[in-house]
Amino acid sequence: MDSKLLTQTARAMVAPGKGLLAADESAGTCKKRFDSVNVECTEENRRAYREMLLTTPGLAQHVSGVILFDETLRQKTREGQPFAEFLNRNGIIPGIKVDAGAQDMALRPGEKVTEGLDGLRKRLDEYFKLGARFAKWRAVITIGKDIPSSGCIEANAHALARYSALCQEASIVPIVEPEVLLDGDHSVERCHEVTERTLQELFAQVAAQGCAPEHVILKASMVVSGKENARQASVQEVAERTLKVLLRTVPAALPGVVFLSGGQTDENATAHLDAMNRAGTAPWPLTFSYSRALQAIALKTWRGNAANVPAAQSAFLHRARMNGLAARGQWSAEQEKKAA
Repeated sequence: MDSKLLTQTARAMVAPGKGLLAADESAGTCKKRFDSVNVECTEENRRAYREMLLTTPGLAQHVSGVILFDETLRQKTREGQPFAEFLNRNGIIPGIKVDAGAQDMALRPGEKVTEGLDGLRKRLDEYFKLGARFAKWRAVITIGKDIPSSGCIEANAHALARYSALCQEASIVPIVEPEVLLDGDHSVERCHEVTERTLQELFAQVAAQGCAPEHVILKASMVVSGKENARQASVQEVAERTLKVLLRTVPAALPGVVFLSGGQTDENATAHLDAMNRAGTAPWPLTFSYSRALQAIALKTWRGNAANVPAAQSAFLHRARMNGLAARGQWSAEQEKKAA
């Protein structure tokens, strides 16, 4: 374990005004997104799409690292340069998604547990050699009638903590992502309560496994109303509740917190992040680790056509720039319109 490297990586991941691009969609998720713009989900099309994102001029000004899928970490640019090498040379840290996906829990209808610990030590060694310096593991917490159960929260927190220990051993910074889904008609109050319970358990398990909190990044979901709830919490309420939960549960020693967009609209995800940073009460940098909220407009513009690459990169860079401003608490809806 190289503590110095872990510290250096973790700090660089949450550098001021920068966040992470989550480009770690599985082939299945990629197919759904490609289907929406009538692009065939072949390995070459996935490679070309990721190349379009990763080679965007000026990306390193707003993006510190990219979470890649196993396939992408092994792919190359058109010129034959491995993506990890290309990113490194351009001042962006390559990362890797290592979990094997959320599966149905035994005896827990409607609940999931993430798998992928078997053989992880060996995979992490290989990923390190391929250039990855941080990793991500996503757990899924669903809010519904009588769920989440304590059993579900504990099982997922335990897996996240064991994964974190293996990462730190391999000199790879772990991102822990316990996503509380916004699917459902639950209230913002219910989301607040579940998020707090989940994070309390997560950091108790992380401590129990002997992980150094200084070398863990939290990828958090925001405290929002369920998307089918009639009362949608305001930007200010989301920011206040999310900060309250984090301050109650997250060790101050963490290098930073990055947020997932989790199905929010592009602009909402940016506005919520900005409001949290304007509050100025967090002991950690608060930034983004968005997938859809960064990529959606680029995908719609690209549509599998090489001639659209410059326009798609421009749309993508715009979203990265807006979120970079939000990470500093300097974003505004006026800037959004002006830049667009």
